Amino acid sequence: MARTVGIGYQDFERTITDGVFYVDKTMFIKEWWENKDAVTLITRPRRFGKTLTMSMVEKFFSVEYAGRGDLFEGLAIWEEETYQELQGTYPVISLSFANVKETSYAMARKKICQILTDLYADHEFLLDSGALRGADKDFFRQVSADMDDMYATLSVHQLSRALRSYHGKNVIILLDEYDTPMQEAYVNGYWEELADLIRNLFNATFKTNPYMERAIMTGITRVGKESIFSDLNHLEVVTTTSEKYEDSFGFTQQEVSDALKEYGLSQKEAAVRRWYDGFTFGKRKDIYNPWSIINFLEKKRLSAYWVNTSGNRLIGKLIREGSGEIKIKMEELMRGRAIHEQIDEQIVFSQLEEDGAAIWSFLLASGYLKVARYRMDEETGEETYDLEITDLEVELMFRKMIRGWFDCTQKEYDGFIQALLQGDVEAMNAYMSEVSETVFSSFDTGKRPSHRAKPERFYHGLVLGLLLDLNDRYVITSNRESGLGRYDVQLEPRQEGDDGILLEFKVRDPKKEATLEETVQNALRQIREKDYAAGLRQKGIDEERIRSYGFAFEGKKVLIGQEGTA
Repeated sequence: MARTVGIGYQDFERTITDGVFYVDKTMFIKEWWENKDAVTLITRPRRFGKTLTMSMVEKFFSVEYAGRGDLFEGLAIWEEETYQELQGTYPVISLSFANVKETSYAMARKKICQILTDLYADHEFLLDSGALRGADKDFFRQVSADMDDMYATLSVHQLSRALRSYHGKNVIILLDEYDTPMQEAYVNGYWEELADLIRNLFNATFKTNPYMERAIMTGITRVGKESIFSDLNHLEVVTTTSEKYEDSFGFTQQEVSDALKEYGLSQKEAAVRRWYDGFTFGKRKDIYNPWSIINFLEKKRLSAYWVNTSGNRLIGKLIREGSGEIKIKMEELMRGRAIHEQIDEQIVFSQLEEDGAAIWSFLLASGYLKVARYRMDEETGEETYDLEITDLEVELMFRKMIRGWFDCTQKEYDGFIQALLQGDVEAMNAYMSEVSETVFSSFDTGKRPSHRAKPERFYHGLVLGLLLDLNDRYVITSNRESGLGRYDVQLEPRQEGDDGILLEFKVRDPKKEATLEETVQNALRQIREKDYAAGLRQKGIDEERIRSYGFAFEGKKVLIGQEGTA
């Protein structure tokens, strides 16, 4: 009989004792222990079993679970006799930053201090154990939600010392979702303040801690060393491109096939693969996100389970406010094509606003993109990655995100689309004025806004919207060569009877153009003189069926003019 599917289980003990569906990942314990790395940082996308794995490691090694081999009986690790002897033999410090999602530094700091205070409360027995000397007891009592930075940054170090004194063995330290506070700090504008606190905490905990046996940290991203890991030069960093622990997180193809068979769903395997397969860790392809698989087994319905577990706020911000080049590459991805990028897996949040490589690295680490192909130039050592959207579930998330950019002006946006199709330039102007007035600023809210960059970011965002809404009727491309230059946007009809459409966007230059009308005419002249229509004519579209439009921008003002019938 198939096991009960339990949604949201993150505690290993409850998972085993409740007998719910579980894919055996216990050999991670053996692999990690035998690698003998002092501090291991493992990055994986959210909902990939990181928390359950940390709970499993805690229950296996912790002296608090000595004699609880029953939790591992029947699992792969228990077939290793030497590991049966290792179970329950180390003091373990386990904490998580998963809930540190505050909008201000003061609140984030207080939340972290409260987590550390709760950790001390769990070990209050040490005060009366005889393991602490006078000064150590004084330190213990100073730990609180309102403690100063000195106590906060030394708290795990000092607790390690106390546990070493009590148990006579160094401690294993487990920190889950270490980077959640850092992402929130970036989004809410207090990165530098929090980075100082975290850097000092990590240095005392993982670098200058002689009472630590080994440690594991998990997160989504590898935050740049110069930010919080500047002193941790002994980290073993395992990212999505690393070969270590390739199949320890997420479900393999065989594991998914076995699960579908257990629940009588083997006939759905092809559809499940299309929706949820595509993650790549190291050289291991065909990794499935476990959250969606577990939800599918329970509900027996295909849906976007994984992407809907988060608001994807940061992802949307990076793409919406990103440069025109970033949006052009998003167009390629949304067409099912690969983009070719150099990846730096050390994410530097301060670079995300302007650095395309940082954005693609972040999307790869977060699971929204996958590595389709990897190349290294043996002479230069230059590494290049072909990146694609991970699977159908992620593609649907991107589609929803792009449509959401125009939610606040959906009626006007839809009106503009219809006016464009009908060639009604007067209505196009009326609707686009409303759209640009409402949506324009949200496409460029970076720290260094440029009046020239805004229209570029806006119109490429508009192109992504057109790509989704008109893809069944037009092949939509941007920034491609045609004639004697590169057009801004081209709509090539898929069916007979529809016109080809060219759009050119320009920002008014007050030194050269007295009015927006002049800017429109210059845009139309550029289409004509550079013969941007050449590409459409080569596709067999008659000259009289090609419409050209010039868009002129000045701040949030926009004026559209039509060349006529070329």
